Amino acid sequence: MFSDLFIGIDIGSSSLKALAVDGATGRAAAVARQPLPYERLAGGGCEVSAGAIEAALDQVLGDVAQQLGPRVAQVRALACTGHGAGLYALDGTGQLVQGRAVASTDQRAQSRADALAREQGQALFDEAGCAPWAGQPLLLAAQLLGADAFQRGAMHRVLFAKDYLGLLLCGEIATDASDASTAGLLSLASGDWSPRAIAASGMADAGAHSFAPLRPRGQVIGQLLPARAARCGLPAGLPVAMGAIDLLAAMGAVGAQRRGRAVSVLGTWCVNAVSGPVREPKPAVGAIVNYGDAGQRLYMDNSPSSMANIAWATGALGLTDAQALLDLAMTAPLGAHGLRFLPFVNGGGPGAGYVGLRSQHTRADLARAVVDAVAALHARQLGRLAACGLDVSSLTVLGGGAGDIRLVRLLAGFLGRAVERCADDESSARGAALCAAVSQGWTDAQAATSPLLAPCAMVEPDASNANAEAAFMAGFNELIDRSTALAVRQKTA
Repeated sequence: MFSDLFIGIDIGSSSLKALAVDGATGRAAAVARQPLPYERLAGGGCEVSAGAIEAALDQVLGDVAQQLGPRVAQVRALACTGHGAGLYALDGTGQLVQGRAVASTDQRAQSRADALAREQGQALFDEAGCAPWAGQPLLLAAQLLGADAFQRGAMHRVLFAKDYLGLLLCGEIATDASDASTAGLLSLASGDWSPRAIAASGMADAGAHSFAPLRPRGQVIGQLLPARAARCGLPAGLPVAMGAIDLLAAMGAVGAQRRGRAVSVLGTWCVNAVSGPVREPKPAVGAIVNYGDAGQRLYMDNSPSSMANIAWATGALGLTDAQALLDLAMTAPLGAHGLRFLPFVNGGGPGAGYVGLRSQHTRADLARAVVDAVAALHARQLGRLAACGLDVSSLTVLGGGAGDIRLVRLLAGFLGRAVERCADDESSARGAALCAAVSQGWTDAQAATSPLLAPCAMVEPDASNANAEAAFMAGFNELIDRSTALAVRQKTA
C-alpha cells in the first residue's frame, strides 16, 4: 500500500495543478500546472469558461501520466480540492450555466451582500458561521441569473470548484462539509444544509436539493470515466475520492490540526485560520467552519485580497511576475518612505489605494508599500484571532507567497516571533492526495504522520528591524481602523 501513488488535483484562483505523490517516500513523482484564463469583467466580475477548465484538467493529468511513464499503473486513487464559494451552477443537462464558472473573488454581488448583512448578518453568523459576503454561491446566482433561476429551470444544481472537477472525472455529484460551511450554507449546529441560510439568499425554490449530497472526506464517490482516462493516459476506473476545500487540504498536508498549528495562506485570498474545539458563545471571528470533524471547527479571519494585491501591482507597474515585484520592493526600505497601501483590491475592506503618495515616491516605493501591506494584513488578522482567545502562537505559512522567504520573514517580524514556512506551493494538491490515500485504506492517523506531509522549516524575524516593524504595525492597524470607519460612514450617509 505504502509504495502506491496518489494524485491530488487543485483548482485555484489562477491555475489548475495536479500532483502525484509516492506513498512510500512522500516525494512528488510528477507535478503539472496549467494557468486558468480568468476574465475580469465590468462591475468586478471574474469568470472562467467551462472549456478552459476542462482543457486544463486534461492537460495537467496528461502531463502527470506522461511524467510517470510505466509507474502510471501504480496510481491507486485521485481526489480534488479547490477554492471555496464562487458559482459553479449546472443546467438541466449537467453543464455549467452559460458555459461559465464564477470565481470567489467576483464582486458583483457586493451590494446584495451588504444589504443582507444589515438585515440578517448576526443571525446568519450565529446559524452558519459567517455573515453575507459577495462570493457566496446563491448571492452570485441571484445577482447574475436572477432570483427565479431555479424556479424557471435555468439552474438545477450548485456545485463547488473541486466538486465540478469531480463531476468531470467520474460523472458523479457530491460535496463535503468544508466547502458548504465556508460558503455559509451549512448549519453549525446540525452539520447539514441550513434552510435559514438558503432562504436568506432570496433564491426561489432553492433548498437542500439544489446542492450535491454531502460526503465525508476520503470516501470514494465514483470511478474515473473511460473517455477521460483514455485522453489523459490514466487507468480507467481509478477511484475518485471526496476531497476538501483548499484551506483544509493544505492544513492536512502540513499536519496543522495534529500539531496544534494555526496557518496563514499567502494566496489570492488572505486566509488565517486555526482549528479548535467548538466554543460557545461563538468567538467574534470572521468565519467559523464546520468541516465535518466531530467537536471541531475552523476559526478564520480572511479577506479576498492577499497576493492578489501583488498580482495587481505587478501588472500596474509593468513587471513580468510577482518575483520581479518582490525584488523591486526589497530595494526600498520598510515603510516605503512614508507611503502606505490599503490591500483590498478584491474587496473585503474599506477599498484599495495608496495613502500618502508624494512626487518623490519611486516605483520601488509603490511596490514596497504593497508588499508591506500584504504581510501586515495577515498579522492584523492573526491578532484578531488571538484577541478572541484562539491560540495562533504556533504558525505555519502556506501558499504561493510562502515561496519567497523575504515575505515570510516580514510577516514573522510583524508578529514578533518565528514562524514555520511551507515553501511547497502544491500543499493543497498534496492534501487532496492524502484524501485519495484515505479512500484506499489509510487511516487519518496514518495520513497525518506519513511521509506524504509537506516539509516545513522555521523562519526567524530580523531582530534588527524589531522596533521599526512594531511601529509599522501600530500605524497600519490605525490606518485600517480609520479607513474602515470612514467607509462605513460613507455607506450609511
